[in-house]
Amino acid sequence: MIGFIQQSVGFDGLLVLTLAVTAAGLVRGFAGFGTAMVFVPIAAIVVEPIHAILMMMTFDIVGPIALLPRAWRDGEPRDVSLLAVGVVIGLPFGVYLLTQMEPEVFRWLVSTLALMLLVLLASGWRYRNPLSGLATSAVGVVSGFLGGVAALPGPPVILSYMSSPRPARVIRGNMIMFLFLVDILAFTVFGLKGLLVVLPLAIGAFLIVPYTLAGLLGQWIFDPDKEHLYRRVAYAIIAISAVSGMPLWS
Repeated sequence: MIGFIQQSVGFDGLLVLTLAVTAAGLVRGFAGFGTAMVFVPIAAIVVEPIHAILMMMTFDIVGPIALLPRAWRDGEPRDVSLLAVGVVIGLPFGVYLLTQMEPEVFRWLVSTLALMLLVLLASGWRYRNPLSGLATSAVGVVSGFLGGVAALPGPPVILSYMSSPRPARVIRGNMIMFLFLVDILAFTVFGLKGLLVVLPLAIGAFLIVPYTLAGLLGQWIFDPDKEHLYRRVAYAIIAISAVSGMPLWS
């Protein structure tokens, strides 16, 4: 274990990963989502895609714990549980496809999905009638699949929530709870498929501290009364992370 710790601290891309995880934590604490959109495209520049996901799962399963109490108060636990049911169905299929994919294809996929989400959100499209329980779980299935194949479980749920009349505090609370559950399920699926690798897990553990501190700072900054600012920041997060993660820059 000491050897893995030494390898983690001496890893050539650690500075890039630390800067990425700090930005991701700040965004997650403020917006309730965005960890994968910020961290994975940048991390995939210096590590293999599946290793980037393993790192993210490690720090993302611990870091948001400090954010859960407020998320539970502000959010809708029942709605999140319906989404989680769908994730259980879709996640294993996405993980399988991930193991068959080339790294460059992965990076294009992550960035393209993030930009597509941005276009849909920025278009101003909204729905007014609440989704049924079955429809909510169907969104969870798509989310689980994308979470497995591209480390992006958030886009379908974010689109669903931000296209609804829900206030910012509810969206933020639901996303924090939902993504925490997705990380637990993803760890389980990766473990059952024998995809857990010690070194990226060790690096992910090293990144827990900057991620947690940045997340608390982001939560402190969040103001539920500034709805327009919340949405603009969310859009900017998606755009910057998607463009920076494209294979064009490597």
